[in-house]
Amino acid sequence: MRKNLLFTITIFLVLMVASMGVFAQAKKITAGAKDFTEQYIVGHMQAILLEANGFDVDLKMGTGSSITRQALVTGQTDLYPEYTGTYWLTYAKHEEVINDPEELYNKVKQEDLEENGIVWLERSNINNTYAIALTQEQAAETGIETLSDLAEYVNQNEDLIWAIDHEFADRPDGLPGLAEHYGMNIADNNIKIMEIGLTHEAIDRGQADITMVFATDGKIKKFDLVVLEDDKQFFPVYNLCVTVREEVLDQYPEMEEILKPIAELTNEAIQELNYQVDAVGLPERLVARNYLAENGYLD
Repeated sequence: MRKNLLFTITIFLVLMVASMGVFAQAKKITAGAKDFTEQYIVGHMQAILLEANGFDVDLKMGTGSSITRQALVTGQTDLYPEYTGTYWLTYAKHEEVINDPEELYNKVKQEDLEENGIVWLERSNINNTYAIALTQEQAAETGIETLSDLAEYVNQNEDLIWAIDHEFADRPDGLPGLAEHYGMNIADNNIKIMEIGLTHEAIDRGQADITMVFATDGKIKKFDLVVLEDDKQFFPVYNLCVTVREEVLDQYPEMEEILKPIAELTNEAIQELNYQVDAVGLPERLVARNYLAENGYLD
């Protein structure tokens, strides 16, 4: 009788431990992010929010757009922050530029779910569109305020050097499309391709005349750059949203509410966070955690 009781207790304990292990594994999530400051910050926000709610997060960051996206579609990652304009023009290869943020979001959300099983969570107010910038001195000296002004100036000065990253050099919403849209004549040998973090330094040091930036870039403030008006509306809307594989969200529907603080980010807020990393030198995870704590998103 005693042996049977011990055997029963042992089996019960083994099953309980096994079930606890299955439960722990069921909360494991792999989160991704791309290879620039804003993505690192938001990537850490994803992880911090999920970890605070009992998830075990494997964070994989630092890959380019196409690799990061492919990892999500193929199930190597479960979620990552993406931009509506990037999906629409780069992944889905639509030629139509949609400037209305809500319309673009709704179309992207519907299409990506139906065709790829990817859910776009709530749209944030971050619009991290591409932009073109000059130094304060250049803008004052030339009187350039818009991209149309720049196009006229570029076509009259053939030796101007552009500092851009490899993605902007190839994307349809990058330099090739910009040059065509505004009628700019840009020689290949006038284009310097470098890491995104170095483009601002190149123009600041006088090694380039024109640089690409992101609208939420903290280095705009750091290097006191002038962002030119896109007066012919070439650059599309790039609202940031967390994208999640449908099967993962079905398994953990609470993720949508957990990650809602990311949808409440604004351009002003994320530019300041980017500045804290790129100019002040604070670690991305610390900046992300401080923001979430200061705004009441963490206990």
